[in-house]
Amino acid sequence: MSDRMRIVNLGLPKSGTTTLAHALRISGLRIADYRIRQRQTPDVTLHDAFVGDRMYRSYFASGDPLDGLDLFDGFSEVSTLREGHSLWPQTDWGLISAIRQHHPGTRFLATWRPPEVISDSMLRWSNLGTERLPDGQVPGLPAGYGASPAHRIRWVGAHYAFLEKLFEGDDRFLRLDIKAPDAPQTLGAFLGRDIPWWGKANRNPVPKLAEVD
Repeated sequence: MSDRMRIVNLGLPKSGTTTLAHALRISGLRIADYRIRQRQTPDVTLHDAFVGDRMYRSYFASGDPLDGLDLFDGFSEVSTLREGHSLWPQTDWGLISAIRQHHPGTRFLATWRPPEVISDSMLRWSNLGTERLPDGQVPGLPAGYGASPAHRIRWVGAHYAFLEKLFEGDDRFLRLDIKAPDAPQTLGAFLGRDIPWWGKANRNPVPKLAEVD
């Protein structure tokens, strides 16, 4: 059991996860975003590993999803939907509970934008909204669902409602509206450190809505 502060973002893809990763890295933290890059660690067993896959491997091997990931202070995107993987730790009560048990100092975030905005951004990001979500087996969004905005919006809204209920009354959880004027100040107060940068990273190439990330 470790009281070290770790940061785990439970927000969905296109909710501002890349912006969060960049902001936390500039603040001096080591962050894994979706996939562990070779430049981040000399441990060849982690090179190009999906964060979600590593979490599940450790969870089922030892019970601790963060076992073997001590190098990192935080994880800005934990889900994976590519290369045969459909992994969604942010929807998994068992895995989240195990992190809380083994790492009580963990701060959980949920980067958030309005469901309509996230849905639109998913549609415009590569083939995420047109193929990968509709064809994938995603918790709360079974194969055959997710091609329409109505499906995605309902799914996104339900996920954040799930997190709010799961962490009700827990001051170790923050739903972070990334477009709020005071977002960096709110994040900094939650983590107890300065957030010197807050902008937009990983923009969609051709925005249809005013809010893109």
